[in-house]
Amino acid sequence: MIRLRFPLLLVAVICASGVAKAQAANSCADLGHLSIDGVEIRKAAMIPAGTKIPPAYPGAQAIGPLPAHCRVDGVINRRKGADGEEFGIGFALALPEASAWNGDLMMQGGGGGNGVVSYPLGASFAGDNPGLVRGFVVVSTDTGHKAKAGPFDFSFMRDQQAYLDFAYQANSEVARVAKTIVIRYYSKPAAYSYFVGCSTGGREGMILSQRYPTAFNGIVSGDPAMRTGLSNLAISKWIPVAYNQAAPKDTSGKPLIDKFLTDGDRKLFMNALMNRCDAKDGVADGMISDPMGCDFDPAVLACKTGQSDGCIAPEKVAAIKKAFAGPKNSYGTQVYPGFLYDAGIAETGMVPGLLALGTRGLFGPYPAATEIDVDKEALNASDPLVEPASTNLSTFAASGGKLLFFHGDSDPWFSALDTLDYYKSLGPSNGGPDKVAEWSRMFLIPGMRHCGGGPALDQFDMLGAVVNWVEKGIAPEFVTATGQAFPGRSRPLCAYPKHAQYRGHGDTNDAHNFICQ
Repeated sequence: MIRLRFPLLLVAVICASGVAKAQAANSCADLGHLSIDGVEIRKAAMIPAGTKIPPAYPGAQAIGPLPAHCRVDGVINRRKGADGEEFGIGFALALPEASAWNGDLMMQGGGGGNGVVSYPLGASFAGDNPGLVRGFVVVSTDTGHKAKAGPFDFSFMRDQQAYLDFAYQANSEVARVAKTIVIRYYSKPAAYSYFVGCSTGGREGMILSQRYPTAFNGIVSGDPAMRTGLSNLAISKWIPVAYNQAAPKDTSGKPLIDKFLTDGDRKLFMNALMNRCDAKDGVADGMISDPMGCDFDPAVLACKTGQSDGCIAPEKVAAIKKAFAGPKNSYGTQVYPGFLYDAGIAETGMVPGLLALGTRGLFGPYPAATEIDVDKEALNASDPLVEPASTNLSTFAASGGKLLFFHGDSDPWFSALDTLDYYKSLGPSNGGPDKVAEWSRMFLIPGMRHCGGGPALDQFDMLGAVVNWVEKGIAPEFVTATGQAFPGRSRPLCAYPKHAQYRGHGDTNDAHNFICQ
């Protein structure tokens, strides 16, 4: 009898394991029949461990291998809208196996005009381990419409409800439904909920902290597209017009903006900038770690009378200074902040830096004008439905919410100074900067362009930082960053107003040899 106990026990364990797996599979399948008011569950299926998802578009990376999870796809408030088009808030939810669930929920933000339900992986700004791999339930959404003409298709805005969903309503609705599904699947609620997004996703995070202050415990807002009308005024009109004033002209008198600066001009400019500001952090490393301490003035490059070599034409220097200073109206009032002189501003490519403009911008050809009526342009550039302008976050803070901002210093679409201005504006509304620092931090990313890229260390774990702050009370004084632009290098990204400063000894590629000062 004693000999039989172990085989019987083994059989019992195997059977129990099989039953548990069957229950998990049935539980996932059962979500396909879940009844929630206004919600249609279109699919619920187990995704086996090791699954790889093909690239979503040419040039994108494959996703995976993934851990085993239950994927649920659905739509909220499906309806017929303007011109008979079908609208509804599409969403996807990835639920890890119960034994692998860390007890938390993470929502990933969108990008551009949204309109696509991305795979709920939770990879953005989560370091080497995406949220799903860490055991988070992850949810994504198209915010209420389907993109038909690329990532910047805003044609859905003709439908009022679709616009409202995109502007601020959809994410809170999806979060509510996701939390309900979590309870049904695991028989208990998520302990904590997080939101991580960049660009449009960064704006969404800000909106959630302002309009739905108890929806998430922790929010990460990167390079937020927070005032798109005014940022478009700056990058699509103010800067090109400033350059046109000093650009060479074709035979018809049209400014040739792509020939405003020569390659030699840009090289001369960048060398002077880096010579002035690169080593202020204690080491010349191709990065400006203290952008607020960079006192570079392009005027030093202006050619003097009779000088032609090693300098830039004075009218070009004046145009650069005007462009980077940002748009001002006829009264001299700044309507959108200027841009930082940084290591990535001369980068070329599909989205060039502000010192390397081609003939076309994000939304079409640059204007050939040499003058701009900022008063008129700025008048219609604001949209209160979309813009996250509110600074009273007292409920968010009082409920224990934590809010992290980050912004690339070389972002050519949205000025890092606009995000910084918003962060600083939280002080007067919330008890002063010291009180704000108890629940919010801001990180400037040297060299980084819009949500990544550039001569930067653009790989960092903001998700882990906000989780540690919410769940362990560890405020992020810095976040360690790495990146492909500088293989083998790491740096601390320091919470504003501090920056990374070399200690003066040790390997300059090792973050441990830098302090935040």
